[in-house]
Amino acid sequence: MKRVVVIGAGIGGLTAAARLAQAGLDVTVLESHIYPGGCAGTFFHQGYRFDAGATLAGGFAPGGPMARVAEELSLDGWPAHPAEPAMLVHDESGAPIARWADKRRWAARESAFGHAGGAFWRWQERTADALWDLALRNPPWPPQTLREGAQLVHTGLQWLMDAPTARVRPALIADALRPASVHLRAAGPRLRRFVDAQLLIAAQATSQQTVALYAAAALDLPRRGVVHLEGGMGAIAESLARSVRDHGGQVLLRHRATRIALERGRPVAVELRRGQLIDADIVIANLPPANIAALLGEEGAAALQLRRRPPHDGWGAFMTYLGVDEDLLPPDLPLHHQILKHEGLAEGASVFLSISPAWDAGRAPEGARALTLSTHTALGPWWELAAADRSGYEARKQAYMERMIDAAEQALPGLRDAILLALPGTPLTFQRFTQRLEGWVGGFPQTHLFRARGPRLAPDLWLVGDSIFPGQSTAAVALGGLRVARQLLADLGLQRVGSGASRRLEFESAVR
Repeated sequence: MKRVVVIGAGIGGLTAAARLAQAGLDVTVLESHIYPGGCAGTFFHQGYRFDAGATLAGGFAPGGPMARVAEELSLDGWPAHPAEPAMLVHDESGAPIARWADKRRWAARESAFGHAGGAFWRWQERTADALWDLALRNPPWPPQTLREGAQLVHTGLQWLMDAPTARVRPALIADALRPASVHLRAAGPRLRRFVDAQLLIAAQATSQQTVALYAAAALDLPRRGVVHLEGGMGAIAESLARSVRDHGGQVLLRHRATRIALERGRPVAVELRRGQLIDADIVIANLPPANIAALLGEEGAAALQLRRRPPHDGWGAFMTYLGVDEDLLPPDLPLHHQILKHEGLAEGASVFLSISPAWDAGRAPEGARALTLSTHTALGPWWELAAADRSGYEARKQAYMERMIDAAEQALPGLRDAILLALPGTPLTFQRFTQRLEGWVGGFPQTHLFRARGPRLAPDLWLVGDSIFPGQSTAAVALGGLRVARQLLADLGLQRVGSGASRRLEFESAVR
């Protein structure tokens, strides 16, 4: 029996672990923290359960990514309640813009952006359907073996062909090579800013940099089934961890990996902080590439050409966790909001706000609710200030928290007076609790086709998470986890890698 060690209990790693345990492999998941989920975990503090990083759960529509994960892992489902609308977007140009999943989305867009935006949204939805179709086929992108190359050609040609006409769809090829901004040339400034703000959340770059094909799918999140999870985002990881254990695997919390031991280029063990060795025939690292480089050491990292730092254009997050008096919140208020304050989209100019549901009593003490605020922030200034001027670092942290609360009051007037608890979090906080080097979160900005790495790093050493296709979001990394498990099982002769035609038919039926 092959011994598989998964380093990191994020969504991608747990999905791969659950599928491999289901297939009969000896699976052990090592997690340094006290709960699973990583950036999609939920932590407990003074009676509140706060979502640590990710707060918006998408991909739960019938036939969609999370439904597929549940089916493939034989889960009973997810503790999910549909969210409609998915969010409200507040800017300084008019009434808030509701992001609906159903037909109401067209009236909301026309009201906010006028008739000129119709062509853009028709392109976006048509192209998103095509890319989600491709993602659900689990293409091996980028291909790393001859077999994967042949599979990619076969899958890609099938995908590119328009079934009614049997002709290649050239627009999809063009959108894989150009930025999304080409589709916004006729758009007004409000639509452009709206799209840029949404893309920074979902693709880590604006329309001027994001590949059009990826942008179309990233903007499609509300249509893919946004939900609220009972117990918070961490409920996804808890469900996956139970699946691992139910199939005979282990999920070991408070077990921090410090080294991957290699012999002749293959992993043989994972060393823990206290020196304990966990024997391994296969290692799957649910970590950013820079963290894997640190576990392999100078020689191993150089051999695999792994960068030892986050990408120069990678982002961090500044978080503010609030406990508030529930009397502040109207009963029919949507629970996700994006607030755009002024020029720029980072450092508090765009703030994402999520509120725990009133029906989820376990998320906050009686009479209170849990709120999470987040904004993109550059990594370097926080680390430089913390090293050179600790008091300056603390002052900057307080100033950012005040700035975010001011922004959130645009969606929740009177918020400041209703605050019962306030906790800030910087990139240093993210490194401390998630172990992600320098607090880099969100994955690679999707600026070209080759930002995603191949998952096979070396013989029997695999990468999973937001650094491989299809990228970030809980739904995307879960699909990536299935992809890695499928490829690994195929290597072992335990599963045939197919085209996923039946899954594609289910998907197409669900989105019609």
